[in-house]
Amino acid sequence: MPGVRIQYIRGPVWGKSREQIRKQIIEGNNPLSGQPMMRELISKLTSPLTAAERDMSSKKMDVGPETYTDTEENLHKLFLDKRYTDFLQITLPTKEKVDAMLAQTSHSPDEILGRMNPGSAAGETWTYTVRTAAINAVMAGAKPEYFPLILAIGSIGQTAINVSDNGFAYAVVINGKIRDEIGLNYDIGAVGPYAHANTVIGRAWSLLSINGGNCGKIGTTYMGTVGNTANLINIVIAENEELSPWEPLAVRRGYKKDENVVTLFTGWGLLSARNWAITDWSSTPNYSKNIQDIYRMQNPGLFGTFAVLSPPVAGFVRDEGFDTVEKLTEFVVTRDQNAKPTIPSASQGSSSARAKAATANPASDFSVVVTGATNNNYWMIGGMVPGQSVQIDKWR
Repeated sequence: MPGVRIQYIRGPVWGKSREQIRKQIIEGNNPLSGQPMMRELISKLTSPLTAAERDMSSKKMDVGPETYTDTEENLHKLFLDKRYTDFLQITLPTKEKVDAMLAQTSHSPDEILGRMNPGSAAGETWTYTVRTAAINAVMAGAKPEYFPLILAIGSIGQTAINVSDNGFAYAVVINGKIRDEIGLNYDIGAVGPYAHANTVIGRAWSLLSINGGNCGKIGTTYMGTVGNTANLINIVIAENEELSPWEPLAVRRGYKKDENVVTLFTGWGLLSARNWAITDWSSTPNYSKNIQDIYRMQNPGLFGTFAVLSPPVAGFVRDEGFDTVEKLTEFVVTRDQNAKPTIPSASQGSSSARAKAATANPASDFSVVVTGATNNNYWMIGGMVPGQSVQIDKWR
């Protein structure tokens, strides 16, 4: 229905008193046209349909030509103007470079890899192929050996850029020998842009979301009020399995040791501001209690609690009596009915979200991985929840 009538009002509505809603919205003007809102609304409901509005024929989307031929400068401008990019410089996806990427997988270039929309059924659901992923992997600057991992991420159909007014963040956790095979960083700066593989794999996911999933278009398929810088390259975590006192995340999810697996996470991101109300800077901090206290403050909530511990901190937690993640999880999620969170529960999301979270399995609201270096006792925690895990090798 390309001619459907839409009435815009001054937003947001949430957080306003009844008097503010009456004055600013009901008696206010359409913020785009400047006309009185109610008068315009009645007109749109009662005026006869125009010829264009009565046209219910199907409209086919033009995906453009198969290839573009021009100077390098003009092609970069074209990709930028058409919003095929994340506004950073890309590697132009020439046939030779795309073919080199495709050579890393046994799957057909025309095979449907996944389906994606910007989230919450906003906008159309687009279908993309293995070739689409290869094009975006090249654009992101990925090396061909990264491609099976990029395909595994793309096969899930989870966007890295959500339409929501909230600035949601996305992450992947990678387990298995592939970490060393392609040079993923799980040492100093593990969750930052300090390794080529971590950086461009996360960027490829965002570019695939833009070009394969119709995501990230300001004002239509992206409405993040403040936004989130993590959407550029996302949070790419390779677990430091060698220095972790516990089984890797993938093993805890039912996969074999050394099996190459990627797990996707969704949420607010890492380093919740609530951490600083709890974190113990004494000479002998109790890390497991710190984690439990933060969990109690932000759960129930939309995305649970995701702890990313450096190897030394994980070692301290083990020495506090938690030689398995299962024991730590049981401790963290067991609620003392007499304990009250420091922050009022009203700040922990909507009542419906809190009620829904409260009925869920508490253990599913807590996740922990170990990554990073041993140079200090630092760690991060945030609100993120794991989604689907995928074997990477089936995409080789």
